[in-house]
Amino acid sequence: MNSKSTAPRANDDTLRESPAGAAREGYAIHRWTRTSRASVTGLVLVQCALIFAPWLLSAEFVDRLTILFIYAILALMWNALAGYAGLVSVGQQAFFGLGAYAAVRIASFGVNPYLAIVLGGLAIALVSVPIASFMLRLGGGEFAIGMWVVAALAHLLVNLDTLVQGETGTSLISLQSYATDTRRMFTYWLALACMAGLGWCVFALLRSRAGSALQAIRDNEEAAASIGIRVFPAKRLIFVLSAFGCALAGALWLATAITFQPNTYFGVQWTAYMLFMVLVGGIGTYEGPIIGAVVFFVIETLFGGTGVAYLIGLGVVAVLFALVLPKGIWGAVEARFGIQLLPVGYWIRRGDARRS
Repeated sequence: MNSKSTAPRANDDTLRESPAGAAREGYAIHRWTRTSRASVTGLVLVQCALIFAPWLLSAEFVDRLTILFIYAILALMWNALAGYAGLVSVGQQAFFGLGAYAAVRIASFGVNPYLAIVLGGLAIALVSVPIASFMLRLGGGEFAIGMWVVAALAHLLVNLDTLVQGETGTSLISLQSYATDTRRMFTYWLALACMAGLGWCVFALLRSRAGSALQAIRDNEEAAASIGIRVFPAKRLIFVLSAFGCALAGALWLATAITFQPNTYFGVQWTAYMLFMVLVGGIGTYEGPIIGAVVFFVIETLFGGTGVAYLIGLGVVAVLFALVLPKGIWGAVEARFGIQLLPVGYWIRRGDARRS
């Protein structure tokens, strides 16, 4: 956002602007406001309270919350890649499917299934490093389509594994050793831990120098390189993090479904869901993907059983948002009121720098 000394504000929070420009204009630079401190504290308390959900809520509600956490992970990861690094991918289902496959393969060696889920995510993060070495040489549409090709190739390679039996698929059989209620609780807690851990990891990254570098690269890669930013390592970092998160989401989805069928896990609909959540919530904002995940979750809960009509409805909603509210729900709120609940940027105030 360009610096404007007359920028409007609706409360004591002000709009984020360039720290250097703010200093020249006599503004005080802040990373926190009373609103953001309260928001972060509230979010931590909510996450802690969610730990007790399996003992307080119905089994069906716990299952639905687990699905919501997985959607939130996917939205956060796609937004980190596209919204903050400018890497628009239509092939993140590659890592979603590979995460589920890795969990099945690791568990087949006798590893505890929940440990296999985590190890599967880590394994796919390692696999994503060499993928990044050539995919990040592409830009714009070439990168987007290239990732779709990677997803198709990963799908074909997984089908060759005799354990998977082609499109027939297999299952995470070792999960059956747990009682239904125990499996439900463990899966819920792991999904909650992964969502919270990845969310705070992205938060810390965006507040670091690496996060500032990524946003500079997104805005103008050549200009970022000209001021000394190491473009490729920064892009590789966010690429691997996004791959890790999507792989964990895929493995967690496997824990809820138990069965693994490649055609389902490598379907392009997963990236379509990520796009929908991020665009509706607000791309390039931290809060937006979380809001988008909730919106998508509600729509799916209410209309998911309507088949093709549901998919058409998602498309119509996405187009309407692109036309009427291109910044998404939270992007519009932030632009109108200058509110940022989770501060990943800088905030500027006029006058005394000691105010908070």
